[in-house]
Amino acid sequence: MNLLVVEDDKLIQEVIADYFGSKEWTVSVCDNGEDALELIKTNTCHLILLDVMLPGMNGFSVCRRIREISDVPVIFLTARVQDEDKLNGYAMGADDYMTKPFSLPVLYAKSMALMSRMRGTVPDKMIRCKTIRIDVRTHEVWSNERLCILAPMEYDILLFFIENPNRIFSREQLLIRFWGYDFDGSERVVDNHIKKLRKALGESGNMIKTVRKAGYRMET
Repeated sequence: MNLLVVEDDKLIQEVIADYFGSKEWTVSVCDNGEDALELIKTNTCHLILLDVMLPGMNGFSVCRRIREISDVPVIFLTARVQDEDKLNGYAMGADDYMTKPFSLPVLYAKSMALMSRMRGTVPDKMIRCKTIRIDVRTHEVWSNERLCILAPMEYDILLFFIENPNRIFSREQLLIRFWGYDFDGSERVVDNHIKKLRKALGESGNMIKTVRKAGYRMET
């Protein structure tokens, strides 16, 4: 399991990383929201421990941004205990709270309980498509039995293609589907993400075909 700790207190970073690491978790740490968001885009996270009082972008804003790209469970770490703050956090998409100072065993137990609940809400389902295998519970993707590292957007695009085999989707359709009607960027963003997805999948990336003057389709 992969844990991301977003906390600017180096001591808290260290003790959490040591404790969860002893439980065979893979732990990444960062001390600000901007770095956290970049890491989430390029790595698979199963749980995020997020400090509220961060330099620059605060934890509430970070959580709101996370929810735009991922449904990964988020537990706030905070010294703020007012009900208003908790309600604000839940409104931003947080799943739970831990008030500082906290007990590491209690934090771990709360984390495992949350992970168990999350597993219960996601089908235990494996999708296979030729040489590609997707575990929809963990969002892990294998290509020719090699684990692929996909950003959340590339994962969503891949799953969409596999669930709609052999259908052609224009760049405009994909842009609306994944970026929304109010996106004011270029359609080239679609090409860039398709390119990254193909690269991450290796040889299996050849299944994503470019249809000239039409768009893309997943050849299955």
